[in-house]
Amino acid sequence: MTRSWWFVAWIRLRKALRRYTVREQSRFVWDWLKEPLLIFGSVYLCAAAVAQPFYVPSGSMQPTLGIGDLLIATKFSYGFNRYSLPFAFGPTPQQHFFASSPVPGDVVVFRKPGNESLTLVKRVVAVAGDRVQMKSGRLWINGTELPLSPAGVGKVEDGPGEIAPGSYFSADRYIETLPNGRRHPIYKKTWSGEYDETPEYIVPAGHLFVMGDNRDDSADSRVPAERNGVSFLPVANVMGRARVVIVSVDFVNAKGVWQWPLRIRSERTLTSVQ
Repeated sequence: MTRSWWFVAWIRLRKALRRYTVREQSRFVWDWLKEPLLIFGSVYLCAAAVAQPFYVPSGSMQPTLGIGDLLIATKFSYGFNRYSLPFAFGPTPQQHFFASSPVPGDVVVFRKPGNESLTLVKRVVAVAGDRVQMKSGRLWINGTELPLSPAGVGKVEDGPGEIAPGSYFSADRYIETLPNGRRHPIYKKTWSGEYDETPEYIVPAGHLFVMGDNRDDSADSRVPAERNGVSFLPVANVMGRARVVIVSVDFVNAKGVWQWPLRIRSERTLTSVQ
C-alpha cells in the first residue's frame, strides 16, 4: 500500500526537526507555516470585510439570478457584524457596525431567520414602516400599485427538488418599478397563486420585506416562517449586497462534475446584478 503525501511530508518534517535545537525548531516550523497561514488569513479577512462568493442553488430569483450562478456580494455595503464572518453562526446580532441600511431594489444575501445556517438571496422591496400587499398578483406598496411593463417571454428553469429538474418553461417577463424609481425584471406564470392575494403587511422597525423576482416560486417575506418562508427579514441578518455574477454553470443538466466546464453559461458570466 502506498503512503499518502501528508504522511511522507510529516516523516520528512520530523527528520528535519531532529537536526535543530528547540529554538531553531520553532523558527523552522514558523518558516514552514507562515506562508500558508498568511494566505489563509488574507483570504478570510477579505471574505469578512470586502467581498465573498455565494452560490445560487434555486430559481427563486430568476431572471436576475439563475440556478448555478456564482455571485460576489460586497460585505462593506451595509456594515459589519458577526454574520459578516464566513463561518459564523448563532443567534442574530442586534446591530451592524458602520451600518447603512439596504434600500428597495437592492439584491441582498442574508441568513434565513430561524435557520441562520442557511444563506438566501432576495430583493428588498420595502423597508420599516412600509405597507405591502399583493392583489391579484400585483405588488402594492403604501397603497399604490407598482407599475408593471410587459417585457416579452422568458425561460424559467426548474431546480433540484422541483417537478422537472433542469427543464425550462415559458413565463411572462415584466419590468416592475419600485416607488424609489428602481426597476427590475420579474417572471409571472399565473395571477391567482397562493400568495397573489395577501393581507396588508406592515414592515416592523429593524426589518425588511424581501421578495424573489420569480414571483410564483419564492418562499419570501409573503410566506410565514412556520411554512418555511422568510417572513420579515431582520436587517441584522443581512450579510452583503449581490454585485456581480462571476460565472454560471448549468449543473442541474450536467451528468457529473467533469461536465461542468461544458455547461458554463457564457452569457451570464461577469454580469452585474441589478
